[in-house]
Amino acid sequence: MNRHELKQAWADGRRVYGTLVCSPSPVWAAQIHKANIDFVLIDEEHMPLDPQARGWMLRCYRAMGFAPIVRVGSCTYREAFQAIEHGAEGVLAPYIETVEEVRTLLAAVKYRPLKGERLRGALDGTMPLSPKEEDYLRRYNDGNLVILNIESRAAADRLDSLLLPGVDAVFIGPHDLSINLGIPEEYGNPLYLEYVEKIIVTCRARGVAVGCHSAWDLPRQAQWAKQGLNIVIWNNDLGLFVRGINEDFAWVRRELGEEANGAGGIVTL
Repeated sequence: MNRHELKQAWADGRRVYGTLVCSPSPVWAAQIHKANIDFVLIDEEHMPLDPQARGWMLRCYRAMGFAPIVRVGSCTYREAFQAIEHGAEGVLAPYIETVEEVRTLLAAVKYRPLKGERLRGALDGTMPLSPKEEDYLRRYNDGNLVILNIESRAAADRLDSLLLPGVDAVFIGPHDLSINLGIPEEYGNPLYLEYVEKIIVTCRARGVAVGCHSAWDLPRQAQWAKQGLNIVIWNNDLGLFVRGINEDFAWVRRELGEEANGAGGIVTL
């Protein structure tokens, strides 16, 4: 899906599927079309990607028809603006908790290239845009996607106020959410489940798409999808590689009469 198709699917409440991609290898990109996914998430918050490698990845996946979404390192105008300039079709900002952060993200993605005092005035209503300006910016940024990473109790509790016009989707950050709730990695804890469900219900009631990036408990992802989650973001290429290698070698060791031990674990990004 390109950004227009993805945006329409989100607006319609249809389910879409994606995964996180770590590898900048062109060989990897050449094979990913075999995966039955709609978009790719490229993570700058946790991965050391230089601008040239990221730009190549964005343009490549865009040309292949997989809407590339970038999770920037922090919610700043410059980072979000550059992600779009370099080829991202959507920007995901981590750990959003305030209306000011949401406005910063909207400014960079949907008011581009407006800047400075004129931008601030347009956002706070003191210098309203003319119809000509509104039409130009709408066309210039047509289809660009704004996504909030909701990863804390504070964000979940005030989520309704964060869903400003222009926000296209919310991604739940399950690992950081569990830590912020004081129950690190207790993904079956009733408090954790309560907050995930709260985020899903709030988003769907407002007509905003919602997803959860997870690398564990696929049945839980399916259950949340039945409850309204309409963006399924499963695992990452690095995590799937580690899991696959561990499972395969465990089988070989058992066949050879050896102990099937190993590092195991989940790659959390």
